Amino acid sequence: TEQALRQALFKETNMMFPELLTRTDIKLFLPPIGGQTVYIWGNPDTIPDESIPLTVRVHDECNGSDVFGSDICTCRPYLAHAIEECIRTAQTGGAGVVVYFRKEGRSLGEVTKYLVYNMRKRAEGGDSASEYFNCTRHVAGITDTRFQAMMPDALHWLGITKIDNFISMSDMKYDAIVSTGIKIVNRVPIPPELVPKDAQVEIQAKVHVGYHGGDTYKVPTADDLKDVKGRAASAYEG
Repeated sequence: TEQALRQALFKETNMMFPELLTRTDIKLFLPPIGGQTVYIWGNPDTIPDESIPLTVRVHDECNGSDVFGSDICTCRPYLAHAIEECIRTAQTGGAGVVVYFRKEGRSLGEVTKYLVYNMRKRAEGGDSASEYFNCTRHVAGITDTRFQAMMPDALHWLGITKIDNFISMSDMKYDAIVSTGIKIVNRVPIPPELVPKDAQVEIQAKVHVGYHGGDTYKVPTADDLKDVKGRAASAYEG
């Protein structure tokens, strides 16, 4: 019930917001908690109902692409595609959810990410899929500092027990979600036509190490990766 939800929110926020109990006329609660934002399309009441279609994307922040439109990665077009799919699901009676996490640059931070980009673009022979993860390792000493174990908490908080369409190719996110008991029916890769030319380096490198491409993306070999090139630094000179 709504009253039970209000009681739970009041308790989980350390009783910081008494209006949850005293102002039942207020139907919107936006807690000042950083780290993530949940966007919902359609009727939120349908989210826990496994008989009603649900589309979900768990998106990690990428300021360079999401905000400034960099074409070095697939983050922005994949997020836009997820929003379209969420809207499409909502228009047919279901619901769509995008959870936007502030995990910039695989939680390595924006400055580190741009140092990696600089290394990739200035590498001998240019940006190459075969060196995609190595460049991050050389700069940061590790390829990823995102810990996905707690990521599904937001989904459980929403009452999600089944995702019909999971708009993600990430094996780490998929494994984290299903390990907590949430069922995923369909995994939806980014349509190839939405992948920027310069982002082929990223997508091919990720599919090679285990990102789920389904029938859409062929898993490249190590030799194949050597032939996948992005723009070098010289391409920006002029």
